[in-house]
Amino acid sequence: MTEAPTSIRRPPAPNPAERAKTIATRNGPASLMPTCERAGLEAERVVPVLHHVHHSGSVSVLLPDEHPLVRASKQTQRGELAVMVELADQAPVDLREPIRGLLWITGWLRPLSPVSARARAVAIAESRPDERLLDVGHGLTLLRLTPASVVLADAEGTHSLRPHMFSAAAPDPFHDYEAQWLRHLESDHSDVVEQLAKHLPADLRGGRIRPLGLDRFGLRLRVESDVGDHDVRLAFSKPVDSPPQLAMELRRLVGCPFLRGASG
Repeated sequence: MTEAPTSIRRPPAPNPAERAKTIATRNGPASLMPTCERAGLEAERVVPVLHHVHHSGSVSVLLPDEHPLVRASKQTQRGELAVMVELADQAPVDLREPIRGLLWITGWLRPLSPVSARARAVAIAESRPDERLLDVGHGLTLLRLTPASVVLADAEGTHSLRPHMFSAAAPDPFHDYEAQWLRHLESDHSDVVEQLAKHLPADLRGGRIRPLGLDRFGLRLRVESDVGDHDVRLAFSKPVDSPPQLAMELRRLVGCPFLRGASG
């Protein structure tokens, strides 16, 4: 098979399972809804009091005791209700179109026993302390969604993942660093963002250039213009996994003179 010319290759990016795990780990806005109509349930989005996606892909959902979804999950024959959880990947900088991707986890929702609910709340609090977890069993019910399918939609395309693929993936090494870094780049280093414009197609350089995303393979920019928004990925020379390596690659993209001709 003849290789495609380098000039039309897409820049490298994390694989779909890694991108899905990264969105889940960032814990962005979430909503859930039944996947089929049931008596007493409206097909409307429900924003949970709290949600948490576990490494395995299961989702913990906190709802008021008397919420229709809680009642419905207790009334099903198997004690399970088919539900879809939607997680939004929201850009950390103020963009006019802030959603960068969506992750849908579909599965079976069931309430937990009081003992299991308390144990699960403690496990969540170890990695994500939240005072609302103290209300489990005191006005709030903790439910567990067991995943059956995972679907990711973002700038790289739409991908269907099996739960074991999601479970085996690791989030991007910059998942807990990206938001702070992009905000810092936007607010304190607008000159650097402007210098990155030389990597953009000529017809996009007149728009407003914004930092959009960061991962181990590169930096993403959003160009906001009168004719629409355009996203561009700038690839690093090699994957990075630490702030010093990131700083080096950013200097390469900007074009620091002392790095010209540097190897590796």
